[in-house]
Amino acid sequence: MTAETEHQRVDRWLWHARFLKSRTLAASFAQSGKLRINKERVRKANRQLRIGDVLTFSQGTRIRVIKVRGFAVRRGSARDAQSLYEDLDPLPHA
Repeated sequence: MTAETEHQRVDRWLWHARFLKSRTLAASFAQSGKLRINKERVRKANRQLRIGDVLTFSQGTRIRVIKVRGFAVRRGSARDAQSLYEDLDPLPHA
């Protein structure tokens, strides 16, 4: 379900990849300064992601390190969402 585009807004991508429950929450999170793209702190929800970018952020008690693998036109199933990224977390999932 990946879209044939070169980039996508970070808030939209976080929502499509199901890291946050709503687009509004994703936009707020992106503006909070708690997200890094390629080690650079993000402060705008309209920051463009490209395939291969690496996102670093905390989610609960975990630090997530995620590599962007694709984009979606709409929010799909959890299985579709997992195809949008590669989890670079070195720790095994509990």
